[in-house]
Amino acid sequence: MTANLTIIHTNDLHNHLDDALASKLRSLKATAGPNCLLVDAGDAISSGNITYKPDGEKILQAMSDIGYDAMTVGNREFHFSQAGFRAKVCRAAFPVLCANVRARDTNTPLPVTPYTAITLSNGCRVAIFGITVPMITERMLVRKVSAYVFDDPLQCAKQLVPLLRTECDLLVCLSHIGIAKDRDLAASTPGIDLIIGGHTHAVLEAGEQVNETLIVQAGSWGRHFSVVSSELGEGKPQLTAKLVTM
Repeated sequence: MTANLTIIHTNDLHNHLDDALASKLRSLKATAGPNCLLVDAGDAISSGNITYKPDGEKILQAMSDIGYDAMTVGNREFHFSQAGFRAKVCRAAFPVLCANVRARDTNTPLPVTPYTAITLSNGCRVAIFGITVPMITERMLVRKVSAYVFDDPLQCAKQLVPLLRTECDLLVCLSHIGIAKDRDLAASTPGIDLIIGGHTHAVLEAGEQVNETLIVQAGSWGRHFSVVSSELGEGKPQLTAKLVTM
């Protein structure tokens, strides 16, 4: 028995979600039906790394209204303070993911989660985890004023993938580490079916296959998005990607 799944994705919107793109994404998701996911690979907002809007980012509210199912933290969504990090992602009504960020104090809450698991109406189990380019690490002096630090994203993925692989039919990584690191991840960590990338604004017409992992990335600023079609059966998921230009 086979099950079909559609994943629509964006990355690096940088606050460029106009009415035309919003309408197109909403329509495509509705047309695809219940076995469709809409996700983002980070840097959806426009705020810089130091400043933030205390009342949150309107684009995340718009993405929630469209029906996004998950996104990963981009460098724009991160802030070194508790208040700033929480404010930057507070309007997202969907899971915001990052497996390689942690609080320096165990009593400090994280406004993000490492992964999310979704069971679709056709019974397909999808696990999605997020990784982000390290903004502040233990080796940096600025860690002393930061509530959070980042661990190596590839090492975190290597630890997490075996745990998630046994619990899902399709394993997806939402990555904001750039295309070169995405290739490294696919080459070094078997078990990931799909890497949906961001950060380097690469435009991949039909994705890029590295070993058994398909890597996709859809440019920036909402000029493109991508649609991945998946057929799940007894063996390896069959994935195809198509870039859509607005």
